[in-house]
Amino acid sequence: MDSGIAALLGAAVGSAGTLGAAIVNGRAQARSQHAQWSRQHRRDAYADYLGALHDRDIAMDAVLDALRSDEPDLHDIDEKVGRFITLAREVHRACEVVIIEGPAPLVEVVERVTNASRDLSHIMRRLAENAHLGDATHKAEDTALAAERERTLYQAVKDFRLAARSVIDETG
Repeated sequence: MDSGIAALLGAAVGSAGTLGAAIVNGRAQARSQHAQWSRQHRRDAYADYLGALHDRDIAMDAVLDALRSDEPDLHDIDEKVGRFITLAREVHRACEVVIIEGPAPLVEVVERVTNASRDLSHIMRRLAENAHLGDATHKAEDTALAAERERTLYQAVKDFRLAARSVIDETG
């Protein structure tokens, strides 16, 4: 074989090898960048959800505190309930994004948070309705039940935080 052809053939093989390595490295880098983007997207969705939950829970605490009074200010309670409802809608929006982002095991934890929130909200609404009616018959037991449901909600949110951290760490 002529040395010129051998050199040309060697250069072609070298170029093909370099091109193949570049393609493999490019794909690996693209996968890595996509994984980082996905992880950041999930992290943002989870943080937004936790932030919305926090704001809503502060509003719920304000309602429950106002309802604990022996003579609750009904106008104040109605304003606080209105704020709570507005923030609950924000939680719902943030929850939808978390459900879309997944994964499925995390969505199961979100459903537990949603159920615990709903259960506590029912007690809060019943306390508010009874305050408007001037009926304190079940106030003590509803207040105790609200405290129990708050603990259940707190644990569900704690479980969400742990599950979200696990998902983010897995995709890291």
